[in-house]
Parts: sequence; structure tokens; C-alpha cells
Amino acid sequence: MTIRVLLADDQALLRATFRILIDSDPHMTVVAEAAEGQEAVALALEHRPDVVLMDIRMPGTDGLAATADICARTELSDTRVLVLTTFENDENVAVALRSGASGFLGKDVSPDVLLAGIRTVAAGDSLLSPTATRALITRFLASPAYDVPLAAPERLNLLTEREREVMALAALGKSNHEIADQLVVSPLTVRSHVSRAMTKLNARDRAQLVVIAYQSGLVRPSLGD
Repeated sequence: MTIRVLLADDQALLRATFRILIDSDPHMTVVAEAAEGQEAVALALEHRPDVVLMDIRMPGTDGLAATADICARTELSDTRVLVLTTFENDENVAVALRSGASGFLGKDVSPDVLLAGIRTVAAGDSLLSPTATRALITRFLASPAYDVPLAAPERLNLLTEREREVMALAALGKSNHEIADQLVVSPLTVRSHVSRAMTKLNARDRAQLVVIAYQSGLVRPSLGD
């Protein structure tokens, strides 16, 4: 299967660089390019890409607003947003994740990491660095500014004990393989638990499941992270 990618960045040179890199992978193709957020939304509706590589800072409609728009549209429920950032403003990354982005990458990542990130997000997983994610959650998602939860805490009662356990470990940034090793189960079993938890909590993807874990109190932010 070919992963279809939409590039959204106001720097033409950077878009050209990403296009060359992505198109060099036989299993990926760039279907369109956008220079600002509203154009990204329109092109996403037109092309229905698997992944939108979204810059945060763009003129007009920025990447945050575009991410929220794309992730809120039912007709784009299969489209994942991977945010590009310089990490100059962690709050922007937190807002993007809260809006439904599936993860984030720094603009200075290596080509291999970028391509791997696109594959990860296209597969329905989130791309969240454990350390960075905990810091973001601690400093922003758990603050009063984000006190409207994606899912009410009582909805955790819908989960089995094992599903809550897996969800909590995922919120700490652990991969399926790491969770499987810790719980002595198969990675496929972990993926099934994650998938069921997402369905029960109406989480768009693993990234939103992480946010729900913190907002519901299943996992408590640590100021020491």
C-alpha cells in the first residue's frame, strides 16, 4: 500500500526537500502541497491523504487551526496529522495534540526518522517521545487551560482492568513492544487492548488516548519529568 502524504509548510524550499525525500520511498507519494492552513484543509478534503505533514507556523490560517479543522471532520477520519515543529513553543505542540494530531517531529530530524514517523502515524500509532510527551502533558494538558476533557473520567469504567493498565503504560510513552515485555503478553495483544480502549473512549488515535489518560487522572503528571 502506498502512503499518500500532503505537505503543509509555507517554505517552498522545505516542501521541495520533503517531496524529494518522501517520493524517494517506493511506498510513499506526495499528493499535494499547501503553503497555508486553509489551503491544507481544502487539499486534504480533495485528496484524502493518509498523512498530513503539518507545519505550525504559517501565514493566514496556521497549522494549529488547520489541524483542529482536519481532525474534526468526519470525512477525514482516516487522515492523520503529523506536526512539524522547532520545539520553540511546547504549548503549540500540546494544542496540536489536544486537537487531534497524531504526533510531532522536529524539523531537524534525519531523513530516516522522518520517513519512519510517517509510516508510524499512517499505521494508526502515535509518534510521541516519552520524555517530551510527559513534559508537555505536565506543563499544559494538565493545566486549567485544558480542563475540558476529551472523555469524562467515569468513562474509564468502560475499560477492563487490563485495558486501563495498557492505557496507563502507553501514556508513559511506552511502545507496544515495551508494554508487551512488561506485562508478559504479545505486542498484538497490546495493540488489541489499545484499540479497544480507543473505541470505548472515542479517541481518534493513540495520542488522544494519552491525553485522556492524563486528563481523567488515570496517570498523574510528575513535575520532575
